[in-house]
Amino acid sequence: MRIALRTLAVAALALLAGACSTMTEEQIAVNQLRIETLEQQLAQSQLQQQQYSAQYNAVSTENARLRSQMATLQRAPTPPPATPSGPYAGANGLLPPNAKPGECYARLLIPAQYETRQERILIEPEGERIETIPARYETVTERVEVREASERLEVVPAAYRTVTERVMVEPEQEILEPIPATYRTVTERILVRDGYTTWKKGRGPIERLDAATGEIMCLVEVPPEYRTVTKRVTDQPAGARKVVKPAVYRTVTRQVVERPAATRRVAIPPKYENVTLRKMVEPPANRRIVTPARYETVTRREKTADERLEWRSILCETNTTPGVIANLQRALLQAGFNPGPIDGRYGRATRGAVERYQRSKGLPLGGITMDTLRQLGVQPGRQT
Repeated sequence: MRIALRTLAVAALALLAGACSTMTEEQIAVNQLRIETLEQQLAQSQLQQQQYSAQYNAVSTENARLRSQMATLQRAPTPPPATPSGPYAGANGLLPPNAKPGECYARLLIPAQYETRQERILIEPEGERIETIPARYETVTERVEVREASERLEVVPAAYRTVTERVMVEPEQEILEPIPATYRTVTERILVRDGYTTWKKGRGPIERLDAATGEIMCLVEVPPEYRTVTKRVTDQPAGARKVVKPAVYRTVTRQVVERPAATRRVAIPPKYENVTLRKMVEPPANRRIVTPARYETVTRREKTADERLEWRSILCETNTTPGVIANLQRALLQAGFNPGPIDGRYGRATRGAVERYQRSKGLPLGGITMDTLRQLGVQPGRQT
């Protein structure tokens, strides 16, 4: 950023230096003011860069100190157990002070604190304004070039041609074609009544043997009785057969590109016109006028406290339950930070939602702190 501003300032100075031969004293004063403004912006940028470098060095120094302490603890032999003055209290500052049994603690990064202040700064100092007395001109007619020779790109549209194609709409396939049943008419002689024998009385004296006998009975055979009927019978039952259905084609017409679109350069000749000009016959004059200073009120965001590491009470496996995590996930979702599925597990999605919420609220980063739970309205010991 500092190099970019320096480059911008140098470019502005070069541009102003190249144009000084045609500038008036008033324009030179205005440009000088612009140069001073750019220099002030460059100085502010350098100051911010130094502040950022100091913050970075402070964080790097703290990280190096913590790494050194951790390495020392890892190399040192395990000390014998001793009775601490308070629960989980450490005299060397590597353990949280005033800790309570059953709670977890973490050393969290407390964000830097800023304060917005208003300041009245000098935008333009008191000086002199140069008032120009305009020159006197005369009107003359001259032939001047109003447009230089140039080139333009002309678009050559694409050429198309119409082609006719025969496309298959439906492929060849086999279908089952039903075969209807056939019938025929037959005549049959059916038995209506079977033949039988019966006894009948004799008729007259011829059939008697003598006058002394009684009635004569004859056993008569009655023939069977038949009737002729006509009926419709199935000659061939219904069935089906496989039939090949030919493919269906359709003739379509479409346009294809015969020559793609292209561009070509066309030369444009210069253009001249007779114009009426005003020529100066009397140069302008200048006079100096005192101008008062000009101020503006600006709002600046200044740091009131640097980033730091502090021990804070957090949730861990010792003092939390899936119910508490589920309540935390619901509160994050209601606050507009998606924690993933409400499953009571502190996974990657929930961890990212907690960190985004902490950054948006300016809370310490590095875990589920009690401040975070209070901001979300979640009770650590309450389950739903």
